[in-house]
Amino acid sequence: MNKVGVAYVLWLGGLFGVSGLHRLYNGEKATGVLWLGTFGLFGFGQLLDLILIPKMVEVHNARLAEKYQPLLDQNPTTLKIEQVTLPVKKFAGLRSPKLFDVPPAISQQQATIELLKAAESRGGKLSVTQGVMATGLSFQQVETLLNQMLKSGYVEISNDAETGIVVYEFKEL
Repeated sequence: MNKVGVAYVLWLGGLFGVSGLHRLYNGEKATGVLWLGTFGLFGFGQLLDLILIPKMVEVHNARLAEKYQPLLDQNPTTLKIEQVTLPVKKFAGLRSPKLFDVPPAISQQQATIELLKAAESRGGKLSVTQGVMATGLSFQQVETLLNQMLKSGYVEISNDAETGIVVYEFKEL
């Protein structure tokens, strides 16, 4: 689609001896060449075009739209979306499927007991990752529980000599 502003800029070419560019831009080939050869019909046609340019652009854009409308209608990327309304009672008894099997939530006390059992089976030492595997809780939840036990004095913290992993040591186990 052509723009009126561009046509006016091309019209300015007539001030430099290149008249008719705006007509060529808008698909007026015969008159565009005539304007080029006669300096815009000796300047009079060039001045008249100042008034005619908006209509010239409008007519050219209408011709383009008419010419390419069948292609736009056949374009596979043009999607017509229609709204589909279904009765609610049809889906009243259905539940949406779960993407993941989520274990039921356990209380903080149950999680603490699971951590203690996991530490006991590992000689009183437990890493956060081992706690996650034993309880099924998230890393943040396990770390929070272990840090609470650390603050209460039930656990001491150290690093594994070989791997450097943070290990929580339960001295009473």
